[in-house]
Parts: sequence; C-alpha cells; structure tokens
Amino acid sequence: MEKEIKNDSGIAIQSQYAPLNAELAGQFPYTRGIRPDMYRSKLWTMRQYAGFSTAEESNKRYHYLLKQGTMGLSVAFDLPTQIGYDSDHAYAEGEVGKVGVAIDSLKDIEVLFNGIQLQDITTSMTINATASTLLAMYIALAKKQGADLQKISGTIQNDILKEYAARGTYIYPPKPSMRLITDIFEYCSQEVPKWNTISISGYHIREAGSTAAQELAFTLANGKAYILAAQNKGLDINVFAKRLSFFFNAHNDMFEEVAKFRAARRMWANITKSLGATDPQAQMLRFHTQTGGSTLTAQQADNNIIRVTLQALSAVLGGTQSLHTNGFDEALSLPTESAARLALRTQQIIGFESGVTHTVDPLGGSYYVEALTNEIEELANQYINIIDAMGGSVEAIEQGYMQNEIAKSAYAYQKQIEQGEKTIIGVNKFVQAETNNTALLKIDDAIRKVQVEKLQQLKNERDAVTVAQHLEALSTAAKSDVNLMPHILNAVESYATLGEIADVLRNVFGEYKG
Repeated sequence: MEKEIKNDSGIAIQSQYAPLNAELAGQFPYTRGIRPDMYRSKLWTMRQYAGFSTAEESNKRYHYLLKQGTMGLSVAFDLPTQIGYDSDHAYAEGEVGKVGVAIDSLKDIEVLFNGIQLQDITTSMTINATASTLLAMYIALAKKQGADLQKISGTIQNDILKEYAARGTYIYPPKPSMRLITDIFEYCSQEVPKWNTISISGYHIREAGSTAAQELAFTLANGKAYILAAQNKGLDINVFAKRLSFFFNAHNDMFEEVAKFRAARRMWANITKSLGATDPQAQMLRFHTQTGGSTLTAQQADNNIIRVTLQALSAVLGGTQSLHTNGFDEALSLPTESAARLALRTQQIIGFESGVTHTVDPLGGSYYVEALTNEIEELANQYINIIDAMGGSVEAIEQGYMQNEIAKSAYAYQKQIEQGEKTIIGVNKFVQAETNNTALLKIDDAIRKVQVEKLQQLKNERDAVTVAQHLEALSTAAKSDVNLMPHILNAVESYATLGEIADVLRNVFGEYKG
C-alpha cells in the first residue's frame, strides 16, 4: 500500500486530481506523466553536468558531487574530444580542457572514473559525433571493473541531427553518421540493454534561438528520423524505442515550458504508435532537462539563481525524469565548486521541501496550462508536417529549413530585447554599475602540455602492432555494412586513441562541410 502523504496542515494529498473519466498519468498518451505515481515514489535523477581540464581534475569534482548527494553523473567533454581530435592535434590548440574534460584514450576514462563503480551509478555523456568511441571506452572500463554489462545504465546524447541544425560539432556526413547511431542501437540492445542509446536533444536547438514550439517540433521530427533509420536496419521499434530518451531546455516562461513538456509526451506517444509501437514502454517519452544556459546573464549574476530555480521548477511541474541545474556563474566561466553545490541544493529544496512532488501533474486541469498544451502541440505539428513534406529531418536540414527557422526566431528575440519589448533584468532594465567580484574557475592553458605528454607515454607503452591491426579491421568494416561497435571496442581496448579512430572513419566516410 502506498504511504499516505499529508501537507503541514494535515490534509491528505491524492496521487492525482482529475474529474471522472479524465486522462490520468500512466495512461496513453501520457500527457500528465509516464508513471501513475511519478515523484511520490521516486524523485527525478538529480544530475550535475561537470567536466573540465584533465580527467584527474574532473574526477575530483565527481567525487565531490557524489558526496553532496547528486544521483548521477553527467560528463562534459572538451571541443577536441567532441570533434574527434587528440589533444596533440594542431586543431586542438587553445581548446584542450576548456569547455569540458579532455579524453584521448581509454587511459583517460580510467582516470576519469577512478574510485567510481560504473555499475552503481548512471552516467550521461554529452557527446555526439564521437559517441560510439566514448561509449566503447565506458564499456571497456566497465568490463575491466568486472561490472555486469546487462546492468550498467546511462545515456549518450548521440544526436547528430541537431548538430547539423543548431550546434556544429559534427564530423561525418549525415548518412554515415546515421549508420553509426543505428549501429549503437543494435549493439546496445544486445550487449548493454539498460543503456539509453540516444538523447534526442532540443536543448541546443533552443540555445541556438528557437522558440519553445520549434524546439519541440524539430526535436520530435529528429526522433522520427532516428526511428525510421533503425526500422530500415530491421530493428524492432518495441525494443529500441524503449531506450530512446530526450533532452529539453527549461527556459524562462514557466507555464509555456510546463505546457511544452506535457505536449511532448502526448505527441511522442502518438508518433511512436503511428510508426508501429505497441508496447507502452516504447510509446513513453522520457526526458532529461537542463535549465537554460542562454538565459544566464553576466550582469548581476546572482539573479541567475532565481532564474535557475524557476526553470527547474517548470521541469519538475512538467514531469522530467532527470534534471541538471546550471551554476549561477556560468555566463562568466565554468561553474565553481560552490556554484555547483548551490545548483544541486536548488533541486534538493524543490524535491524535498516545496511539496510540488506530492501529487502528479499539479498544474493539470488549469485552463491556462491545458490551453497552452494544446496550442503548442498544434504549432509543433505544423512544423513537423512541413518537415515530413520535405522528406524528413535529414532532408530538411540539408535544405537549411531548420537552421533558417531557428535563425529567424533568434533574430526576432534579440531584436525584442534591444528594443525593450522583452525585459531582461540587469541587461535592459534595472541596470546598475557593478564590479564583478564573483570567484571564477580558470582553466590553465598548460593542460594541453600535460595531455600531450600522457599521449606520448601511452603510444610508447602500448602494443603498436595490435593497435594497427584493430584500426585496419575498423577501416575494412566501415567499408562494408557490418556493425562497427565491436570493432571500435576492440580498437579502444588496445588503447587506440579517439583521434586515431575518428581519422579511420574520416578516411572512409569523409567530412561534412555544412
């Protein structure tokens, strides 16, 4: 029997409030939530996105966050890692360890998770073009730890379509990139079945300047493209769709964001059903949320604490499964330890003190929220219909449709700010002269030298013949239609570097110029 929950006045709180015969959480199309009890039995996973400098430094931050009560790790990678260059490559100069942690080989992953048992945590990795290699490294480490691969869990972002549309950290052209993604779907369904093989991301679409409706439309359209690609490969939607997850932005308009999350669940349930999903687990939209990085201001940075709180609240009211709250100082630098702790405490206070977790979909039934949910769904479907008529997301991206729509929205939003039609506190209203005294996290340029020395030592110690054999086998496999994941794993386990693996695939697939 479920434990009775009462508020401070002694009033018993029902798990759901709805008129007779109304849709309930846990029922198709899941507008109100994917579970009938939602947070009453289990809160969302409180993640903190972290990664900077070297694997050693990031490992210290992970241990710190775990001690502070974070429930899952979320790894940020530096730019060279994201686009398949080792730290000693000329293109990596000035970028090593800056926006995330530098990972050149399995050795770095071993250090990154030193003292952390992968079977005991969930890990989310924000990586796309090189997702197959980073996942292979994670699996290789789990094997070295003696973990049961049937039990390790986490998520790789692995969403390359939004890179072409909004972010830019792609390597290969769309078709071979889609092949890598579906190879991961197939491999993980057999070898690491609890792993979420893709986090289809609206976050970066919104950060690039889209509206909420565009974020929803373009993200779900990309989701359709991934499903169709997997089905073309002969995969069963009732199997692989259970391991699809989504990643949304929580922006400033709280009610619009709640309506967006509710509409997303309903739309995805209908999309997956129309594509042949019959298992309810394959029809449910599960999503991670991050508060809006682009909403943070360098001016009066303390105001970002309030912004992040309201954005996090919208994600919880909207039924997120996982949440990252930004540090208030992130418009100025990577978050300091104290800012990361405060961001985590924000989630904990919402989860344990606010009472919003006591009932499912607390805003459900609000005339305003229900109307907004319907209107955002209608707007998003208009965009999806246009994309479908173009032949799907890949074609829409190749024709520049998504990019142009995002750019127009970004321009209109910025124009509203500059003309004072939209208020941003501290930027165009209630402005004050200030001296920035916020302690900032500085990343030393000498990190590249450290990484290069580690790379050279690795290459001196590893079996060069075995590495060459596995890289050649990967090249041969890439020219055929076999699954590439076992070959990437073999290369990783022989301590081939991320850049060497990416170069093999560059030579076969070519590079996308945009």
